[in-house]
Amino acid sequence: LWLSLLASGIGKGDEVVTVPNGFVATAEAVEFAGATTVFADVDEATLLMDPEKLRQAITPRTKAIIPVHLFGAIADMDAINGIAAEHGLKVIEDAAQAHGARRGGMRAGSHGDSGCFSFYPGKNLGAFGEAGAVTTNDEILNERVRMLREHGQKEKNRHVMVGWNSRMDDIQAAVLRVKLRHIDSWNAHRRMIADAYQMALGDLDQVVLPHETAGSLHVHHVFAIRVLSRDRVMAELTRNGIDCAIHYPIPIHCQDAFTHLGYGVGSLPVSEQSANELISLPIHPEMSREDVTIIADTVRRAVGAPVAA
Repeated sequence: LWLSLLASGIGKGDEVVTVPNGFVATAEAVEFAGATTVFADVDEATLLMDPEKLRQAITPRTKAIIPVHLFGAIADMDAINGIAAEHGLKVIEDAAQAHGARRGGMRAGSHGDSGCFSFYPGKNLGAFGEAGAVTTNDEILNERVRMLREHGQKEKNRHVMVGWNSRMDDIQAAVLRVKLRHIDSWNAHRRMIADAYQMALGDLDQVVLPHETAGSLHVHHVFAIRVLSRDRVMAELTRNGIDCAIHYPIPIHCQDAFTHLGYGVGSLPVSEQSANELISLPIHPEMSREDVTIIADTVRRAVGAPVAA
């Protein structure tokens, strides 16, 4: 994300619009580039960037938009790209959680000027350690990112800009090259598990399940449900030996590191409310339908609903 911003010419005095309900790395990249992070709230149903809130966040200083494909679902890129075109803005996709996801027949990372992927071991496509990649079909951006990641070298011993050592280790590339062959089948299994959760919990008014937009393919990096009684549900899951998590309990604009941006509690209500309700249930390609039944029955008991026969 940082290299994509720098390669796009984003820096001091510029603003970049993103969302506050993902991992802090998105806003960190903007700050490290020297630009200012501006937040747009998310859509209530999808928890992805709300195009109308995006439009309201744009100012004459805005130079780029970073939509975040949260939990494995792609944001409304047609609307976002349309707004970007109106204002002459770069679009950098944060696709760290969306390996293989599709919207309108196009995969994550192919909708914007560039796409940024994390290969952290816990991702749908994970390396043996830390790794990442930028995708683009812009030849100039491609050349700039390649130079920035290798000490600004255009060719060996010829440094045309100040860069860094941001190259992927060979061992990470080797692992990823093998695992890449399996990503679609692993994602298909994740979708099967997500469908099983939908069947097992879909009748509950107390639980809001992940939304999949028509014409898209969600790859369920995280299966996050929303419940008002989160503490009770998490306690019951833990008591039964079921691991669960919260992604993410404190929105970025409420983090101490970003108080200088001037956002207070209540300024981005959808992101704040969902942060109080989300629970991530187990999901991975090795799970079985029986696993889902055990987990779903535990959730049902926790919210006071009858267990399915």
